[in-house]
Amino acid sequence: MKSSAPLVTVIIPTRNRPQLVIQAVRSALRQTLETIEVVVIVDGPDDATVAALGEVEDSRLLVKVLSRHLGPAGARNAGVDAAQGRWIAFLDHDDEWFPSKLDLQLCLAQQSALQHPIISCSFIKRSATADVLLPHRLPAPGELMSDYLFRRTGFFGGGELIQTSTIFTSRTLLQQCPFRQETGRHDDLDWLLRASLRHDTTVQFVATGEPLAIWHRPEHLETISSRKDWWFSFSWIQQNRHLVTSRAYASFLLTWVSANAIEQGDRSAFWPILKEAFRHGTPGILDGIVFAGIWLIPQAWRRRTVSCLTAARN
Repeated sequence: MKSSAPLVTVIIPTRNRPQLVIQAVRSALRQTLETIEVVVIVDGPDDATVAALGEVEDSRLLVKVLSRHLGPAGARNAGVDAAQGRWIAFLDHDDEWFPSKLDLQLCLAQQSALQHPIISCSFIKRSATADVLLPHRLPAPGELMSDYLFRRTGFFGGGELIQTSTIFTSRTLLQQCPFRQETGRHDDLDWLLRASLRHDTTVQFVATGEPLAIWHRPEHLETISSRKDWWFSFSWIQQNRHLVTSRAYASFLLTWVSANAIEQGDRSAFWPILKEAFRHGTPGILDGIVFAGIWLIPQAWRRRTVSCLTAARN
């Protein structure tokens, strides 16, 4: 039975993936926390998705079709506008949740001393070949979000991930600090960096350490986040240098942007990235070593090494 005042609104943006979104919706509706609503934002006209969602018989499901395509950030903002719950949880249409996720996150949010906590959790990154438990570590006390997300801490690791389908926070925070639609890519990173710098927020993780979500990363399915565009990432971090520490700035350029450039086969990126990292960032020794490895060691060998180390770590 639908509550007149849901505690949590689940927002699922989707476009042209009817079978995937049904799987995501069902995982949301199977939550042990029942006082929820599930708002699916269909990002532009999409008859097949609307028809598939029409087969789901649950009064807690609300489907909103946008008149035009806005992209993930705009669709999430539209979901916030339609939400009734005090708390918001995002779920990408190709991901799933374990049943206790919302219950555990709501409990932690209600215990927080700050007005607008951002609650995340451990999750499984699932591909055709392996399941990997992430993140490898939680933020240290007082650690800034940009350092947690970008700063290199090891040769084959460092820079953690708060995946969008693990984010749980207050509707008020999302109204005051919405996703920026003009970002196009990195909209989740962009939001986390901006929101985490507010005085009334804190990022916390459910302490069980058990995964509460599954992030599906099939190799054959291209998404906005899976497409590599080193120049976009380069420009984005330049525009948002004020949101990150100088060490995080250098790490993002020398490792993240460099890896994207190599995957694109664009070796002309070498000097622009290196110059920008030293001009406006503070590279660490690990950043320099990893940067050299990215550009000098064949990509196939690096991938095999990282895969072996990741498997051993998990």
